[in-house]
Amino acid sequence: MYKNLFLKILFHEPDASSIKSLVLLLARIIFGFLFLNHGIAKWNIYFGSSENFPDPIGLGATLSMWLVLFAEIICSLGFMIGALYRLCLIPMIFTMCIAFFVIHANDTLAIKEPSLMYLTIFVLLYITGPGKYSIDAILKRIYYRQ
Repeated sequence: MYKNLFLKILFHEPDASSIKSLVLLLARIIFGFLFLNHGIAKWNIYFGSSENFPDPIGLGATLSMWLVLFAEIICSLGFMIGALYRLCLIPMIFTMCIAFFVIHANDTLAIKEPSLMYLTIFVLLYITGPGKYSIDAILKRIYYRQ
């Protein structure tokens, strides 16, 4: 029972038309690629000098850097292809919450705006699901055929 509930929560996909699924695919690719670029830029700036990386929640600069790189690089790739879609979005959403509410807390809206936009988009895409053009949808079709 718990296994089916877990699978339903993780892979729940409302019936999506082909057009809606195509729009979701394009959104995943565009925003995933843009977010991935943030991670690659951070990798290039901070790799080897993680002591300069912010430590907003007290985990240490090095661990904070690796967690952000995980969210922005690894999770972005999973998000783009729709593999473990919602699990990938959780670190991405958490990272943008920290960026908006902690890192840029005292900044103007113009500075906060990118993190707020990513946060909003990621939450909305979490709710809608990946669409039928995703690895999760393929796995769901395979799983429920058996």
